[in-house]
Amino acid sequence: MKSATKIRVFQVATGNVGSEMIGRIRNHPDLELVGLHCYSPDKIGRDAGEIAGIDPIGVLATGSVDEIIAAGPDVLTFHGVFPDEDLYEKVLEAGINVVTTADWITGFHRDTNHPHPSGRKVSQVIQSACERGGSTFYGTGMNPGLCQIMGIVNSADVADIENVTVIESVDVSCHHSVDTWKAVGYGRPVDDPTIPESLHKYTAVFADAVYLMADAFDLELDEVAFRYELGACTKDIDLGWYALPKGSLGANYIKYQGMVDGVPRIESHLEWQMTPHTEPSWNIKGCYITRITGDPTIYSKHMILPPKGFDLGNPENFASLGMTVTGLPALNAIAAVVAARPGIITSADLPLRAFAGRFRR
Repeated sequence: MKSATKIRVFQVATGNVGSEMIGRIRNHPDLELVGLHCYSPDKIGRDAGEIAGIDPIGVLATGSVDEIIAAGPDVLTFHGVFPDEDLYEKVLEAGINVVTTADWITGFHRDTNHPHPSGRKVSQVIQSACERGGSTFYGTGMNPGLCQIMGIVNSADVADIENVTVIESVDVSCHHSVDTWKAVGYGRPVDDPTIPESLHKYTAVFADAVYLMADAFDLELDEVAFRYELGACTKDIDLGWYALPKGSLGANYIKYQGMVDGVPRIESHLEWQMTPHTEPSWNIKGCYITRITGDPTIYSKHMILPPKGFDLGNPENFASLGMTVTGLPALNAIAAVVAARPGIITSADLPLRAFAGRFRR
């Protein structure tokens, strides 16, 4: 795992997470950014640092998969909002490993809800490309991703587990991704009959999260059930970057529940608010919670606090913090992914060191 040579990284996308990760890769002791792939024509040819709002770093954005392959990186990091499975297939079969934060943990959700144009399951397409190229494919993030790993680790001193629940209880107004929230249904009238389907379609990767934990606990589930509550805005809300009319979806409580004999055993909950002015509203705790019922019972909070010198008066800094905790689990796992067997892997396949941060050198 230790090498004097940095791992060569080619990044895809410069949205919220991607822009933050450019600076994080630059400062990461194990990684070297050797390329950047952008989908927007106006970004191609510009310096990656300039695009990310930092000093130039000498890496110019390109726009074709051929340029990724020609660069011969060790790994491609993908930080788009939605997956690009054509790109995945081409780079994997070229022998380039892929680490993504876009809608992938086990592949169950993509296989179930997003049929591949070829008629094959998406996981079959990706696995086949890995086998042809001898490459590895891994998906993670904060949630789903690290949140479930914490749920597993927190059970290490528990016997006779009855239920494991991980909860994301957050204000999502600092996550400035218009495409994400439009897709999920925020801003539509709360009685719009399409909202439940949208919520399910665009959060169903959290079913993957439940299956990942079930695999680690060696528990066979009958199904993963989806349940939800919706919070309607009690007044017009203007966030500056997004508008939520009165009566529109402004908060939700979603449950993905792994069921065994009609009893929920493993759960992933999403307690989200875009504004506190909703009915109903929830007591947002601003953290990730693991709650395990068993002998003994465990309740653990994962609080994410800003670093020293953080400007509390700048809301963009809070958005940056959210993007950091989404992308860093992927960056810190890269060395373990590069060393892993070819094929699709999950967090259950990686060593403990894959989840470790790095000390400043």
